[in-house]
Amino acid sequence: MHESPNWPDPRAHILRHAPDTAMVYFCPAVLQATARRFQRGFDGLVTYAVKANAGEEVLTNLVAAGIRAFDVASPREMYAVRAVCPDAVLHYHNPVRSPEEVAIAVALGVTSYSIDCAHELDKLSAVPKRAEMSVRLALPVAGAAYDFGAKFGADPARAAALLKEVAARGFVPSMTFHPGTQCADPAAWGSYIRVVAQVARDAGVRLARLNVGGGFAAHRVGAAPDLEAIFDHIRAEVDASFGDDAPALVCEPGRAMVADAFTLAARVKALRGDGSIFLNDGVYGGLFEVRDIGCTDRVRVLAGNGGWRSGAARERVIFGPTCDSIDRLPEPLPLPGDIDEGDYVLFAGMGAYSRSLTTQFNGYGLGAPVTVAAL
Repeated sequence: MHESPNWPDPRAHILRHAPDTAMVYFCPAVLQATARRFQRGFDGLVTYAVKANAGEEVLTNLVAAGIRAFDVASPREMYAVRAVCPDAVLHYHNPVRSPEEVAIAVALGVTSYSIDCAHELDKLSAVPKRAEMSVRLALPVAGAAYDFGAKFGADPARAAALLKEVAARGFVPSMTFHPGTQCADPAAWGSYIRVVAQVARDAGVRLARLNVGGGFAAHRVGAAPDLEAIFDHIRAEVDASFGDDAPALVCEPGRAMVADAFTLAARVKALRGDGSIFLNDGVYGGLFEVRDIGCTDRVRVLAGNGGWRSGAARERVIFGPTCDSIDRLPEPLPLPGDIDEGDYVLFAGMGAYSRSLTTQFNGYGLGAPVTVAAL
């Protein structure tokens, strides 16, 4: 549970408590504003991908902002959503499930499932026929930090055969795709939408809905992604590809929904003569994802006296706190030349996956989220 009372910003909390544990600071106003941005701009149902951050404070604030549908990947995520919103709509779009997981999903009233092969469809025989069954398409589309198609999804021919079978079994036929994580190129969605329309034609099946996935990029490096351009491109491509027979749309943002609502603060444990730095967080903690998609460039350094470090930037090797030698950021990080031990390095936009992927290796890990009015 997040700390109370609220603080005006991370700096105020750090100066008051001088935490020696890596901390995450949560701003509900930012999260709710992002949720409203998606609901205002996307022409369809907005669901939240719980995997990005399943914190109770996140789910509660999304419900307060009007989100009532959630993409869940496991029974534990289902229970987490039900705990804060008993009547929430649950979409179970992890395409691989055990029979026990399917039974729990049915008992909890999951209304939408995804599949990418006939065997997984067979596992869902106990699902009520009123449920939506979305065939997941995979294409070699560029534009994302890493591709999900190597693990999930069917090629167009197999997708058409699956879609026919879904309709024959009496489920509500739909399709879904995921362009890959941290995708900022609207064209990636367009490529998928055009192929989805052809798959539906080949199968002779009218789609009830099209889930255009997650993948929406969060602000990490350079300018913030233009989400509205993606929303507009999706709408235009659906209209062009389906005409008057367009399916209803669904999206499932995770990273782009929650990232900017959190800032991570790590303390400088040691400053070596060669300029390298040891932080009290690293790739086994909240900086886990840096190994795969790089570090944010929105980084500030707070000195112990409360001032912001402003010395000329210097490239520094960054190590985490554990005894494992691979606990280091993959690339040097430019930090102020006057940085010192005891300072705090603040990483903006760290709400996605920082908490869900963190470990407790060597006894290190993130502290409970601290609620702030602004970041």
